[in-house]
Formats: sequence, structure tokens, C-alpha cells
Amino acid sequence: MAETPATPSAIPAATVYGYPRQGPDRELKKAVEGYWAGRVTAAELGSTSETLRRDNWRRLADAGVAEVPTGDFSLYDHVLDTTVMVGAIPERHRAAVEADPLDGYFAMARGTQDVAPLEMTKWFDTNYHYLVPELGPGTTFTADPAKQLGELREALALDLEARPVLVGPVTYLLLAKPAPGVDPAFEPLSLLERLLPVYADVLAALRSAGATWVQLDEPALVQDRPRAVLDAVATAYRYLGGLTQRPKLLVATYFDRLGEALPVLADAPVDGLGLDFTGPAATNLDDLTALGGLPGRRLVAGVVDGRNIWINDLERSLTTLTALRDLAARVDVAASCSLLHVPYDAALETEIDPEVARWLAFARQKTAEIVTLARGLAGDDISGELAANQAALRSRATSPLTRVPSVRARAEAVTAADTRRAQPYAERTEAQRTRLGLPPVPTTTIGSFPQTSELRTARADLRAGRIDQAAYDERMEAEIRAVLAFQEEAGLDVLVHGEPERNDMVQYFAEQLDGYVATQHGWVQSYGSRYVRPPILAGDISRPEPMTLRWTTYAQSQTSRPVKGMLTGPVTMLAWSFVRDDQPLADTARQVALALRDEVADLETAGTGVIQVDEPALRETLPLRAADRTAYLAWATEAFRLATAVVRSETQIHTHMCYAEFGEILAAIDDLDADVISLEAARSHMQVAHELAEAGYPREVGPGVYDIHSPRVPSVAEVTSLLRKGLDAIPADRLWANPDCGLKTRGWPEVRASLENLVTAAREIRGEATDFKAS
Repeated sequence: MAETPATPSAIPAATVYGYPRQGPDRELKKAVEGYWAGRVTAAELGSTSETLRRDNWRRLADAGVAEVPTGDFSLYDHVLDTTVMVGAIPERHRAAVEADPLDGYFAMARGTQDVAPLEMTKWFDTNYHYLVPELGPGTTFTADPAKQLGELREALALDLEARPVLVGPVTYLLLAKPAPGVDPAFEPLSLLERLLPVYADVLAALRSAGATWVQLDEPALVQDRPRAVLDAVATAYRYLGGLTQRPKLLVATYFDRLGEALPVLADAPVDGLGLDFTGPAATNLDDLTALGGLPGRRLVAGVVDGRNIWINDLERSLTTLTALRDLAARVDVAASCSLLHVPYDAALETEIDPEVARWLAFARQKTAEIVTLARGLAGDDISGELAANQAALRSRATSPLTRVPSVRARAEAVTAADTRRAQPYAERTEAQRTRLGLPPVPTTTIGSFPQTSELRTARADLRAGRIDQAAYDERMEAEIRAVLAFQEEAGLDVLVHGEPERNDMVQYFAEQLDGYVATQHGWVQSYGSRYVRPPILAGDISRPEPMTLRWTTYAQSQTSRPVKGMLTGPVTMLAWSFVRDDQPLADTARQVALALRDEVADLETAGTGVIQVDEPALRETLPLRAADRTAYLAWATEAFRLATAVVRSETQIHTHMCYAEFGEILAAIDDLDADVISLEAARSHMQVAHELAEAGYPREVGPGVYDIHSPRVPSVAEVTSLLRKGLDAIPADRLWANPDCGLKTRGWPEVRASLENLVTAAREIRGEATDFKAS
């Protein structure tokens, strides 16, 4: 039976929900990719993983964290780990999992040549991607907690107090989708009563293995949920809380205010709640106070922002914690969410301006802040830490980097006319078709081509001074010529230069914009073994000189086919950066949009006829609560139009989005006023094309027919089948054929074969197009 909840005299402790998985030098990425390539054995991968977990736990314990998390580590994705834990393996992957659990696990994540992977999409409003569970009326669940038990035992063997962290049952089902072939109207949440006994088995096993507490993460509850979902929450935690063979249960939510789900969880027979008290979730304090607190129970207070990299205002957080202290029997201190979303250690950033560096807190520094706050709440003297923290906050507030009068004056002068193209789409499209002369179902790619080791070496050699700029430029030009030659031979209609000079679609631009700060070691997991280094948006933004003109114009000089100019849009520049938190996001977006507007104008003046401004983060950054969305979408779409409305009617503006649920923002996609949009459609089986058609979307659409996040090569028949589904929704004169994302992470052999198959399929579809009509 669960132990008696903590007493009011409990001393506040520091804890975290999760920690970066990759290690200080991305050791996990190297081991996982080495395993895929056959250079690393399963035993070696396991050894590396165990070392990384052990080092993280010891580092947390040495810093003063009283209770370390287990189960948050993953070889690919923690939602996929949950799918394995509850035995919800898709039928097409069962044989692989039974033959070799590790290879089967990666097959679910990445697919094989013969079997498609699970769909991938964004984890709430972050840039982390999870693997979507596939469920149906016939799904059976079976407990398989081997991973969770193994990691708990590892931590206990180090004499550490450990708390296993699991995705909660309600959130797991709300994240799931109907499996292929299942009625799309099927509700995975209907499987709750079938799933709960499996969670009971897992909890009992963890208790037997030595777990005192288990954390169940329910972030889906911070979104607007109907009464049926809240009733399901009550059912789930009445069942789990009523178990006799279980550890204490801590139900954690984060990313926003808990709202109407708070009283439901407060009434449940669980032993503690973890709540976010940062950003929009700060109102949890008022809601919890109005509710009368959590008498007799534990509260884990997330007062340190787990998603951004700025130092915490310790005095403000201590005030919040002091207000919370009387609302629960025990108040512990944590970050707002897992530290998975921030880099490893700011101390590694030796090349950043020291004045800026003192404003930064990565996972290691945030852990120190959490420990300091726990000490302060317990009554220890932290006056020295508070004084140093206030001095650093004042330094940031008064820095000339953060406020540039000329940038602010230009942003304030923007008018409505600056954010709308002069001609409506119907007039523009005729001018563009005359200029470009493209066939029905034209083919293109999203932008990047494989980033080979030779390209990465060339960039490193330039930074290190081993080659000069002229030698570097010659190497990039050679790569561009090779990429163009392949595209022409393959038969693509609209070409790209391949982006060999770019390290990342956001970082590349950030390094050329005033107001941004780039890191050297600030890696954050995006999905699987894919890590990115989000730049830091530290001050007011401006463009000192053109950023892409040199390479785009060179590429266009080498071919008679149109070459797209490739830019990253203002919302994505914010979403995939660590954004400043000292002014509204709308103000920052407008500054970035004006810098991009200058680049768009320069590209058009140089003769570029197709300009793609990617906004994959438009849906990702959508606020979790519906009440906050109208204002967000208004400034987000305005920023895109501000960046692109400067062009003439004959210049075709493209945008691109990938791996998100687009149904909720179809009106906003229309409001972007782009001429062509490309979106992910391969893993989601062309769902987005039908959603756009049902919404009456009037412009051209390129639903992705080649899943670039899997190493498999799609056959001509597979691509043709997807394009036929596309033609059921989008007329041939408005349908494009393209991959669903950039190709930088793929290898040349699979890229060649896949794009050749894509072009062959598109040509076949052109011949059939007259047989199809849009629904």
C-alpha cells in the first residue's frame, strides 16, 4: 500500500523531471548512428548508454538533487519507449521486435526498406518529435517494463534516491492515432480501461524493485479538454490511486496552466502533483490557492524555466515558492519540465561574449538554480547567490545589445500595406505560370541535399584557418554544380542549390544577423539521433548584409531551369532559437521579418523567380490553449507576409511545413498568402491534402511523397499511389510532387534512387491527371 504522504515539516528538496540524453559531446548520437552503420555492437551501445545515465545521475546528486529521475533516458524517443512498455507494437513490426528487440525498436522509429515507420510529430509546442502510437479496437496491451526496471536498478545500485518517470496513461492515449486501416473516427482514449491494468502491473513491478515514488507525466491535460477527457482522468487516477501494490504517485504536468484539470487531479487519490509555474503557467499559483492547495500531499513546483536558456530570477521564484509553501505538506523545487529541451552545460561556451554568457543557464546551471532555490526555501542563507543573480539580470536589462533604436523605429513604422502583396493570388498565378513554364504536377525538393563529411570538413577547415575563403568558395561551387547536374539528369523541374554552405536552417541565418548569438556546444535533441544547436536570440535583430544572394545567384547562373531561393521564415527563426523573454514574441518576429524582407528583395532584384520561405514551426508554436491562439496566429502570419509581400506578382513564393497536425491552422495557412505550400504527407498517408481541400484552400500544394526521415527508398508504385490520393483532393494544375522535408540527413545513394522514382511517378501521374477530378 502507498505510504503516508509527507508531513508539513518535510524539508524542501531539489529534483528534476529529466536531463539531456546525449552527453556533453553527443556520445549517444555517435553510438546510435554507429550501431545503425554496423560500427558499434549492441553491447557497446548499451555500455555507452549506461555510462551516460550513470554520469547524469551522479552529476545531479553531486549538485544537490535529492531525487534523480530514471526512465527519461531513451535511445530514440520516450513515447516509443512507452509503446514498448505497454506492448502496443504495430502488427507490421511485431516480427522484427520478436526477432531482435533492439532492431525492431529502431524499425518502428525509422522504418526499413519493406516496412514503414511510425508517424512522427511534434511534442506539444516544442521542437522535440515523438513517435505516434498506432492503436485500434483490436489493440491488446501487455506490460513490458524491462527498460524502466533496469534503469531504476542502475540508479539504486549507486545508492541514489530515484524516481521513475513514465508517460501517463491518459496522455499516451491522447497522443495516439488510429492505426492504418482503422476507422479514422476511432478514439484511442476508449482503450483506457484496457490500458490501466498494464500500468498497474508496471507500477507494482517498480515498487517491488525499490521505487518509493513514480512520476506519471500528463502534459496533455494543460490543453483544452472536453468533459469526457476530464472524466477519463478521474477514472484513471481513481483506479491507479486505489491500487494497494504501488509506489507513491506524482502526477506531473507542464508547458502551460493546468486549468480545469487541476481540481480533477486534486480530488484524485494520488500522493503529489508537479505543476509548472513559469510563463503562462504562472496562473497555476492563483488556481491552486483558490482550490485550497494540496493539504497532506507533495507539490513539486516547476519555477525554473526548463525550455529556455536565460538565468532564473531567483528572487521572483523564491517569492512564488514561499507562497506555495503553505499550500502543501511538502514543496519541492524543480524545473518547469524536463531539461531535455535545453543544452547540456553553458560553461562549455568559451567563445561567447562573457557579458552574454553570464545571462545563460543550460541544464547544468539550471540544476544549480533549482538546488539554490530549494536551499533558500529551507531557510539557508543564499544572499550571495541572490546578489550575483540580480547583478546579472541588471546587466542584461541595460545592455546595448538588447535595444537598438534604429531597429525599433523601423519595426514601429510598419503599416498594413507592407504586409500584403499588391495582387491577389488568381492574378499572380497566371503571371508565374507564364514566367516559369512548368508542367502539371511539377517536381522539386524542399531545399537541402546530403551534408557529406567532405562538406562538414570544409566548414571546419575554414573556421580553423586551414583553408582560405577562396578555397572554401571553390569547394561549395563544385558541390552546387554537382547537385544541379544531378537534378537536371533526374528531371526535376524546379531546382535548389542544395545548401552545402549551411550548417542548419536557423543557425546559418542567425550567424549572419546582428542580435543573435551562436553556441558551439548547445546541442538539443530534435528527434532520434538528430540534434540541433538553437541559436540565442539575445537582442534586437537586423541584417548587416545579404545572406544567401551569393550562392543562389551562382546556382542560377549554372542552369536554365528555375532555382529556388531558400530562406527560413520569421516564426521558425524564433521557434528554433532560444528566444528572448524580455519583450513580446510579436515584436521579435517583426524584427526578424524585416531582416528577411531585405533578403527577399535582394533575391528578386537578382532575378530569382521562386523564393521559398520555410515555416515548419508555424503549427508547432501554436499556443496550447485555444484562448491564446488568435493573437499568436495574427502576428505569426503577419510576420510571414511582411517578409514576403515585397515581391512582384510574377515571383512565386513557396513555404514549407513538416511533421505537425495542420488541421487546426488551415485558415492561418491560407492567410500566409504563399503561392505554393509543401507539407509532410508520406507518413500521414496524404491526410493533409484532403484537409486542405475540405477547407477550400485555393493555392498550389506539394504534399510530401518521400519520407526523408526513414532510410528506405520509396518505390515508383508507392509514390504514384500517394500522388493519386493527392489528385483526389488537389487538381493537377495545383499539385506538386516533392519530398516531405530537406535531404541533408540522408545519404546520396538513397537520395538519388528516391528522387528518380519521384520524378518517374510524377511523369506517370501527368499522363493520368485528366482522369482525376478534385473532390
